Amino acid sequence: MIIRIIFFYVLMLGAVSAQSVYPDKPISLIQGFGAGGNSDTIARIIAPGLSRELGQQVIVDAKTGAGGNIASAAVAKSPPDGYTLILFTGGHAVSAAVYNKLPFHPVDDFDWISLVTQFPFAVSVSAESKFKSLADVIAAAKGSPDSISYSSVGIGSTQHLSGELFASMAGVKMTHVPYKGGAGPLQDLIGGRVDVMFDSITVTKGQMEAGKLRALGVTSLKPYKLLPGVPPVADTIPGYEVTSWTGLAAPKGISPEVLKRLHTALLKVLSDPEVIAKLENTGGLVTPSSSSAQMKQYVSNQTAKWRRVVALAGIPKQ
Repeated sequence: MIIRIIFFYVLMLGAVSAQSVYPDKPISLIQGFGAGGNSDTIARIIAPGLSRELGQQVIVDAKTGAGGNIASAAVAKSPPDGYTLILFTGGHAVSAAVYNKLPFHPVDDFDWISLVTQFPFAVSVSAESKFKSLADVIAAAKGSPDSISYSSVGIGSTQHLSGELFASMAGVKMTHVPYKGGAGPLQDLIGGRVDVMFDSITVTKGQMEAGKLRALGVTSLKPYKLLPGVPPVADTIPGYEVTSWTGLAAPKGISPEVLKRLHTALLKVLSDPEVIAKLENTGGLVTPSSSSAQMKQYVSNQTAKWRRVVALAGIPKQ
C-alpha cells in the first residue's frame, strides 16, 4: 500500500514537473501567406519577444496557399501541446464566410490566445492615376460599368471583399483582378495595369512615402492616425467600414496552464515599446485581448459580419 502511494505521488510530481517546464523545445509559429506580407512581417516582429519570454526559440514557418486555409487546416490538426501556434489575419473570418466547406471549424477548432493588431486598409491608386478622389473612381465606374479594375491577393480574401463591399455600397460594377499574393498587385498598380488597390498599410505605406502611390481613402470609419490626411471611405460612402486584424491561436485542446503561459508571454511582448513601434510601422494598432474568451467572441463577430457582406454583395460561395 505504501509503495502504491509513493508511486502515485511520483507520477503526480512528474506530471507537475512536465507542466512547469513548458516549453522545453522550440515552438513553431505558422502563418499562411507569402514572405514580406502583413502576416509574415507581424509574425517576425513578435517571434523574438515570445522566444525571450518563453525561453525557447519561436520559429516562423510559412504554409502558404488557399488564402491562409492550408496553414489553418495544418494547425487545427496539430497536437494541442503548445508547440504549434498560428498567426491569423482577418482573412480567417472572411474564409468562413466565403467557403461552403472548410476542413476545420473557423472558431471552435482553435484555442484563442490574443489579438495582436487591428488595422484598416488603404484604398490606393498609382501616383500617375487620373483619379484624385474616391468620387472620381465612382463616377468613372458609373459612366462605364466594369471598366475600373481593382486588385486583391485572391478570391475570397479580405481585400476582395473590401472591393466588393465598396462597389455594392457605391452602386457600381468594378472588375476584380485576383492575384496569388506577393508583390504582383502592387507592381501592377504602380505600372497602371490595374486601377485601384484595397490592401494593408504594411503593403502600401512605403510606396506612398516614395511617391509612387496615392491613398484616396482609409477603410476605418474615422481618420486613422497612421495615415494622416487620408479621408475615410465613409466620407464618400456613408457607413463603409473594413477593419482587419491579426491574432495568435493554438489548436483546440491546449491545457489551461499552457494557454495562460502563452497569453501572459504575448501580452508582455505587446507591451514592449520597441515592438509597439514596429507593429505600428506596419499600419496596425496594438490591441491585446484581455482573455481567450474575448478574442474568440471577436473572431465569431467578424465571421458573422463577413457572412452578411457576402450575402449583401451576392458573392458566389467557393
